[in-house]
Amino acid sequence: MSDPLILIPARMKATRLPGKPLADIHGEPMIVRVWRKAVAAGIGPVAVATDSAEICAAVEAAGGRAVMTSEAHPSGSDRIKEAADILDPDGLHDVIVNVQGDFPTLEPAAIAASILPLSDPAVDIATLVGLITEEEEKTAPSVVKLIGSPVAPGRLRALYFTRATAPYGEGPLYHHVGIYAYRRRALDRFVGLPQSTLEKRESLEQLRALEDGMRIDAMIIDHVPRGVDTPPDLDRARAVLKTAAGA
Repeated sequence: MSDPLILIPARMKATRLPGKPLADIHGEPMIVRVWRKAVAAGIGPVAVATDSAEICAAVEAAGGRAVMTSEAHPSGSDRIKEAADILDPDGLHDVIVNVQGDFPTLEPAAIAASILPLSDPAVDIATLVGLITEEEEKTAPSVVKLIGSPVAPGRLRALYFTRATAPYGEGPLYHHVGIYAYRRRALDRFVGLPQSTLEKRESLEQLRALEDGMRIDAMIIDHVPRGVDTPPDLDRARAVLKTAAGA
């Protein structure tokens, strides 16, 4: 875990919010804001992986690095695999961090925390979770929950991910934050696997890794960023960042 590479997949084909990566947030495209957060994490070089010349131009105009990838990728994981192979064909970066391009409220410290479980050689993939505090989120299918066992202070070993309310009974529920830090060999293995039964049932690609016997551990963070998928999500992100800027 000596040399991470942070990659941010982004494409223009979102149906609920067309042109999402270039949506303006207080004078700056959303993808540029996410890129700045990733750079501020300070754990390694950062690049945006895209199939859009517009996104590439916006990132480069801000001083960032972007790499053009195929339009045919079915997921962000496949896109960052191609980008990693282009940018680092010799495999010198042993960890690839996948930061979602629609998380403009993500804190740099959270990105830095995402790689911590990989200090354990038994862990293949690392991610993040936050405690669910709002009652409606406990039952919302849009909020993915991690079911896990504590293995260290502030860290869980993932046993399952689900859109249902789980686990049953008294105790905390954890909201999964869709950021992944892969060992390079784990990313190669993951994208080479066919879709799994539970992955297709829950529409959660991380279940493919668990069903194949890969280990995923998650760090618990204090702040859960919400992704931007709809116009109301974008309005909320603008409000959060305006408040943060004025604090």
